[in-house]
Amino acid sequence: MRTAVMLLALLALAAIPGSLFPQRNVASDPAAVINYAQENPRVAPWLDRLGMFDVYASPWFAAIYVLLLVSMTGCVLPRSRRLWQSVRSAPPPAPRNLARLEGHHSWTTSGEPAEIIATAAAHLRRRGFRVLTSTDEVRAERGYLREVGNLAFHLSLLVLLVGIAGGKLIGFEGRVAVAEGGTFANDLSQYDAFTPSAWTDVDNLEPVSFRLEDFDVSYQTSGPNTGQPTKFAARLAYRAGNGEEQTITVEPNHPLDVNETKFFLTGNGYAPIVTVRDGRDSVVFTGPVLFLPLDTDNASEGVIKAPDAQPAQLAFEGFFFPTADVGPQGPYSMFPDTLNPQLFLTAFTGDLGLSDGVPQSVFTLDKDELTQVRRDGRPFSQALSVGETMRLPDGQGTLTFDGVSRFANFQIAYDPGKEITLVAAIVLFVGLTTSLIVRRRRLWMRLRPSADAGTMVEIAGYSLTRREPPPNEIKNLVAALTSPHLTTPVNKDTPR
Repeated sequence: MRTAVMLLALLALAAIPGSLFPQRNVASDPAAVINYAQENPRVAPWLDRLGMFDVYASPWFAAIYVLLLVSMTGCVLPRSRRLWQSVRSAPPPAPRNLARLEGHHSWTTSGEPAEIIATAAAHLRRRGFRVLTSTDEVRAERGYLREVGNLAFHLSLLVLLVGIAGGKLIGFEGRVAVAEGGTFANDLSQYDAFTPSAWTDVDNLEPVSFRLEDFDVSYQTSGPNTGQPTKFAARLAYRAGNGEEQTITVEPNHPLDVNETKFFLTGNGYAPIVTVRDGRDSVVFTGPVLFLPLDTDNASEGVIKAPDAQPAQLAFEGFFFPTADVGPQGPYSMFPDTLNPQLFLTAFTGDLGLSDGVPQSVFTLDKDELTQVRRDGRPFSQALSVGETMRLPDGQGTLTFDGVSRFANFQIAYDPGKEITLVAAIVLFVGLTTSLIVRRRRLWMRLRPSADAGTMVEIAGYSLTRREPPPNEIKNLVAALTSPHLTTPVNKDTPR
């Protein structure tokens, strides 16, 4: 037990860096580690080597967890066996000297011993005691529920640890951004980011696909929280396996759940719809392009790539502002909704580097082989409202801003241990509360011949916890045994 407590404290200390440093694969801020590394270029590489950006997946954290699991198993199982034996045990015989125990009462009576035994046993059974009787003794015990609570606490603690470990070993987490009208199939190639566990079967992911039919969001337009989202929801048409297509509205904390693979709505942004034509006036790209939000007013940045353009590949880089305005520091967004959507773009030509086999982010440009388009010796850029066209110099191509759609960020998680962990946590809490509240105690009554030709009755109790037993239990038993219809005590001592 001491080893388990030490390892538990060590695990708590090891988890602290996970709160102090940004962690990879966090859906709410996927770029947190990248930004931290840019701001701290000297420290970040060393922290990365130590696993501080993947604390809960690091080998040293896993080693502590495994040791704790082994220690708890060795501690809990033998103790659980003893607790189970204690729950099933019968009240033990009375101690030799009852006068040393709590609430001791004794008196001499002329009543029949069998009647006294029967009355005491019936009285105690009505009050929930487990009772054993003999010709001259009554043994009673109550509060076995405390040991049941103890047993539930220890076993649920072990199940809790196993459930967490099991979920982390076979589960996975992933992220994907889908524009309105776009589709997603639960295949490894479809993910923007995918983090498998040690035993994840990536070739047999849950067969489910969906289409983002519509994304609805509303914002506060007045008051101190102007611009804060009041609601956002994604309407999905999904199909699980070979089943029929169904429709569901996914909101924060209300995910799509298909056989424990859950699709959580974690964020959203804008996807400007553009059409790119090359120098031959051929359409080489058309559709929505995801732009990453930069602030609470949804000012966003992104890139548009047209690798099929001729005679040279085309690319565009810039910003999207849903409610655009221009201030002293340049263009910005005044409000997160699309009240005055505008694109601010600059153009590049050359080789996008997509043919060398090295994967690229859809949100960045590899500018090693690109040349920025210029006019009159200055970088060419333009602000576009919906319906306007950006025409590159010398007939190199055009880009038309056709409209604005939205995209939704989904975090996909498969964690089969969550339900087990939740149930274990609830049972753990209930068991611990029960073991602290319930008072286990024993009570004995012994009869023996008296020198006055009567029967000496002795009653005493004993608490198995640090809390004293209810004070009226022995008094009520004494009152039941000294009632006029049973017998009248000949001599009664002062209770101890």
